[in-house]
Amino acid sequence: MTRASVSANGRVVSSIGPGLLVLLGVSRDDRASDADWLADKVRALRVFPDPDGRMNEPLGDREVLCVSQFTLYGDARRGNRPSYVDAAPPEIAEPLYDRFCGRLDARRGVFGAMMAVELVNDGPVTLLVETPRR
Repeated sequence: MTRASVSANGRVVSSIGPGLLVLLGVSRDDRASDADWLADKVRALRVFPDPDGRMNEPLGDREVLCVSQFTLYGDARRGNRPSYVDAAPPEIAEPLYDRFCGRLDARRGVFGAMMAVELVNDGPVTLLVETPRR
């Protein structure tokens, strides 16, 4: 990713250069150990090009922008209106979001706010990373 930013209430809250944009969904079953595991996994993912152009380098000194995204747990298998019952309520999700961001020293959006997220992606790489117990 070349750059990403997040705005709330018409103003840019955070922006980064090369690195990762993480849309983080927290489920009602997630725990602190899940946030830690996921942050460590994101840090170790070898998704950046090495000198030969292969995706072989981890995050390193690149930046992370993390945006809370409860809608990732939207279940649209039945009907036409997604159900969000698997998403954690804010009192569970926010501390885990903070823990994840802190462990990665990530820049952040505004938890629970309506946000505009901008991304300039320099490759067709989008990954879904879930904790092992999913």
